[in-house]
Amino acid sequence: MFGNLFKRDSGPFRLRIEGHEGAIEVPPKTTLLKAALDQGVPFPHSCRAGGCATCKCRLVEGKVKELTDKSYLLSAEELRDSYILACQSIPRSDVTVAVQLSPEAAEVKFVAGRVAGFRRLTHDILEVTLTLDEPMPYRAGQYADLSVPGRVSAPRSYSFAQPPARGEAARVVFHVRLLPGGELSGWLDAADRTGEEIALEGPYGDFWLRDGAAPLLCVAGGTGMAPLKALLKQAGKDRVRRDVVYLFGARTQRDLYCLDDMSRLAETWPAGFRFIPVLSEEPADSGWSGRRGLVTDHLDDAGLAVADREAYLCGPPPMLDAAIEALRGLGVAERDIHFDKFLDRSDRAS
Repeated sequence: MFGNLFKRDSGPFRLRIEGHEGAIEVPPKTTLLKAALDQGVPFPHSCRAGGCATCKCRLVEGKVKELTDKSYLLSAEELRDSYILACQSIPRSDVTVAVQLSPEAAEVKFVAGRVAGFRRLTHDILEVTLTLDEPMPYRAGQYADLSVPGRVSAPRSYSFAQPPARGEAARVVFHVRLLPGGELSGWLDAADRTGEEIALEGPYGDFWLRDGAAPLLCVAGGTGMAPLKALLKQAGKDRVRRDVVYLFGARTQRDLYCLDDMSRLAETWPAGFRFIPVLSEEPADSGWSGRRGLVTDHLDDAGLAVADREAYLCGPPPMLDAAIEALRGLGVAERDIHFDKFLDRSDRAS
């Protein structure tokens, strides 16, 4: 008797999405998001670790087990209206949710690739180029999970650092931060890995440029440069005529990179383009004449007209949390704030 009760409580169950035909089978111990993505459903998502709320949806019917506390990500109104995080919800019955599916999401693929080259961009960031056995279609701003068969225990997520190129559909570039104790980054940095196999799963994420005419405010820190650079380069190719202000936060001058890329974008951009680095720990006597402090200190600079802009943010959670709160306070509508939080192992664990 008790065994049957446990079985009914553990699945498999069915997930129904309002407006989407058919039902999705959710295996035991599987989140709603993973089940949907595994079956090709373009469910909105980004970090898949409960840190961004991109996958939030309204629980219309059924019961779920929630793996983490969602209250710090969702508003009081959303909590009252039974919103959940699909990436942190395991069904305990058949469930129905309401969510706006991503109409332009590419199909997730598993592709084998090899290291074609790498170079150091800063003291702790590598640029890694891979050639793939077959093309992986993606949109500028998305990311893929990288793994090294037999060498790295779990996949790591990295954003594409270049827009997809028609002539190089099977050649992709990533920016990898070297983290103390980081398995994949440590493996890459330990020796010349040219020719070594790396497997990719993707593309993932809903971070891409939306259609519109509003001027853009971009905010990034660290390797958050990668998806924004790809997004802006693609927009430049498409001759997007939207004014851009890009605030990039770093600790010191040695943490700045891709400055030549930003200069070229500014020279060829068909509208206004301002790239503004902001240094938080630059020595006072270094001669640096640019902005100092935190990126959030400069969101309301005179002439920026933040409330009229559409915001795109990439980087570590503390920076993005502070920036999102500041943008809301400055009158930017929730629908106009798009972000991709870069979570490392400590962020995911917490």
